[in-house]
Amino acid sequence: MRPLPDPPLLLITDRHQAGGDLASVVAACVSAGCRWVSLREKDLPRDHQSALLMRLRPVLAQVGGVLTIHGDMALGSLCDGVHLPDGEDIVTARALLGPDALIGTSCHDRDGVAAAARDGADYATLSPIFLTPSKPGYGPALGLGVLSGLPLPTLALGGVDGGNAGACIGAGAAGVAVMGTIMRDPASAGPILSALAATRGRKPGI
Repeated sequence: MRPLPDPPLLLITDRHQAGGDLASVVAACVSAGCRWVSLREKDLPRDHQSALLMRLRPVLAQVGGVLTIHGDMALGSLCDGVHLPDGEDIVTARALLGPDALIGTSCHDRDGVAAAARDGADYATLSPIFLTPSKPGYGPALGLGVLSGLPLPTLALGGVDGGNAGACIGAGAAGVAVMGTIMRDPASAGPILSALAATRGRKPGI
């Protein structure tokens, strides 16, 4: 199993919430300390997504960061791995991309995380932990309790910010994932990263 990037903050892109050119906004996020970015622009044609990956690769590479793609296994070969939708075939992705690829999946309950672990995912996102303006009406907040004792490194997603990121780690999350908050304001990565840094050395659930 490939270890999670450090720091364990996954920035999920959304050009509709970005305050400018997506690649420029991501570069600003990297300057603010983000080291793990997943391109999630699934409504774009594949060639457009590929072009964005090519623009973002050097931005992450210059800081030793990690770049993944949401949804498209084939494009995962152009970066460090793929993040799959809930229920997508993790086994096929691993066979296609190889043992060194970072492969994650979206989950919305504990059973989904357990299934992802059995299928060989490196990590899962679990959402929504808190209510989130990025996806209103997505479902009731799961709360921090759902993060305890999971069989796979899991990122808390949904409504995560600098005020609650540390609590997510304390509850059992291996890291956090954020979309709209940082896309709208790259500087908001700072408090989240500070909260994660403050948890170093703390055992999950303590």
